[in-house]
Amino acid sequence: MTGQSILTPSFWLPQHILHRMLKMYFASSKQRSFRLRVSMAIISFLCSIMLRAQHADAPPLQPSPSGGGFLSRLGAAYQQDWQPNPNASAADAPARRGLPSPLTSPPFPAADWSYGGSPVLGEPDTNMYPLMSALNGAKSRIKIYGWLEPSVNGSTSRDSNSPELNDVYSNRLELAQFVLYVERLPDSVQRDHVDWGFHLTSLVGTDYRFTTGKGYVSGQFIDHQNLYGFDPSLEYVDLYLPHVAKGMNLRLGRYISIPGIEAQLAPNNYTFSHSLLYAIDPFTDTGLLATIKLSDQWLVQAGISASHDVAPWTDDAKPSGTVCVDYTTKSVDDNLYLCANGINSGAYAYNNLQQYDGTWYHRFSKNLHMATEAWYMYMRDVPANGGPLTPEPNSLGAACLPGQLRCTAPEYAAVNFIQDQLSPHDFLSLRNDFLNDKKAQRTGYQTRYSEATLSWTHWVGSTVQIRPEIRFDHAWDRRSYDNGRDRNQFTIASDLIFHF
Repeated sequence: MTGQSILTPSFWLPQHILHRMLKMYFASSKQRSFRLRVSMAIISFLCSIMLRAQHADAPPLQPSPSGGGFLSRLGAAYQQDWQPNPNASAADAPARRGLPSPLTSPPFPAADWSYGGSPVLGEPDTNMYPLMSALNGAKSRIKIYGWLEPSVNGSTSRDSNSPELNDVYSNRLELAQFVLYVERLPDSVQRDHVDWGFHLTSLVGTDYRFTTGKGYVSGQFIDHQNLYGFDPSLEYVDLYLPHVAKGMNLRLGRYISIPGIEAQLAPNNYTFSHSLLYAIDPFTDTGLLATIKLSDQWLVQAGISASHDVAPWTDDAKPSGTVCVDYTTKSVDDNLYLCANGINSGAYAYNNLQQYDGTWYHRFSKNLHMATEAWYMYMRDVPANGGPLTPEPNSLGAACLPGQLRCTAPEYAAVNFIQDQLSPHDFLSLRNDFLNDKKAQRTGYQTRYSEATLSWTHWVGSTVQIRPEIRFDHAWDRRSYDNGRDRNQFTIASDLIFHF
């Protein structure tokens, strides 16, 4: 591409018409709250930025000039990202240890086939953020950055899109995530000395409910079902030991439950909304996890946690094991990641899921790849719906056989993503998935579900992304959408992620 903007009238409505349509759409709402007006102002401002932005295939973000005040340097960083100098030469990529990256990021969420619970061993930290460029010229290894993510959806459901996530609230404009990271990544390229890192996360928005862990300021959701809240989603330290095999990372603290294609933090996903498979599996774990690089192609993980979505100091905590193996072909065209996650006796407790998960990535060409995941989960001794035993707060019982007070509640699911990169700033994603909630313990309805989603991701520079999508959901055995009113659900939705 040249310096001509992708955001031309053939792709976008004029700005004043876009703003008018948004206002008209929400004018009919009887609950025009302050929260809604603020969210509309945010998304209108960010859309206006995108409508004015022009960009080209150009070098990545560079440190801002040292002159001027903080706001001046911050503005210069964004200007450089959105309107780069076409005559600037790209800097040489720093050394990398291991196989080459199979993908480009952006536009994809990551350049490497993903595994959880560790930084990518052998990959240098090349990320540069406008906030750090403005603070200190991006010269420190400790980085402060994050994003703002408003989202909007229109749905055939009136009250709830559940089990669709993250736009569970139907026909709404919301602030889904305001996230602040503070982190230091260990240097895992070198093999000379021990290194360390850490990560702290603050998440505010409606999406706090999808990372809430019992014992981590969880009353705001588990007890009160607050629309907006705060969650310290990721809080851990890393220790990199270079002389164990080809490098080992030890992670201690709270981290994202490691299997899977999708993740809780918005930029780490192919699409805005999540698959049904993601919607009901574990979200975060707290414990100790070792990630060992045996060779360029093989990697293993082993750890112990307090079980899923609970703090170690709660009554629901149970010592739980995690074991994973990851294999990548020499061509990097294929990757297989198998995990047994949170394994213990399986006795009923808050989200004490026994999860067996497999993920397969395949690259057809430079621009086309797919990601496929399947899992099986269960809990034992789940209280029967309508029986004398009360389920945990903010959790569901099971559709047991008549006369049973408790029973085992299993579920299985599979999802496939196909991604086609259209340009350095755009890709399409087609997602299809299937879920069988055999005892209704995860969704509240004993049925099989399927969904199909078509999504487009577009980047402005490396700091703004928009992800509109259309989606159709179907419940095969009973009415399970819109609080049991319908078997089908159609949604049109989008988020906009503004990185800082």
